[in-house]
Amino acid sequence: MAVTIEDVRRVAEPLPRSYEVLVRDRVKFRVGQIVWLAFSADETQMGFAFPKEERDALVASEPDVFHMPRASDLRFNWVEARLDALEVGRMRELVVDAWRLVVPKSVALAHGLDG
Repeated sequence: MAVTIEDVRRVAEPLPRSYEVLVRDRVKFRVGQIVWLAFSADETQMGFAFPKEERDALVASEPDVFHMPRASDLRFNWVEARLDALEVGRMRELVVDAWRLVVPKSVALAHGLDG
């Protein structure tokens, strides 16, 4: 079963310091001013914070699920996924890991989400 934006919201919204915004008709999640999760306008793709140095390996390992961000976003810790190719458990892991990249370690530790 394909993951939906509602499935992702259920994981992302309760995370400490995370909040949803709408930017140019696209749903994004931020911590402070940092965007750590975003959806394509048609809500079929999810971009998320991910270490640049691990991105090539992730995309190469599952090219049917993951792909590189657009050229202008390659400088960021960012990768994209096709929601219809993700399982809910994997999505949950990716979303929490992306959030952990942008919050202070003490926040993740305080909520038992330090990995």
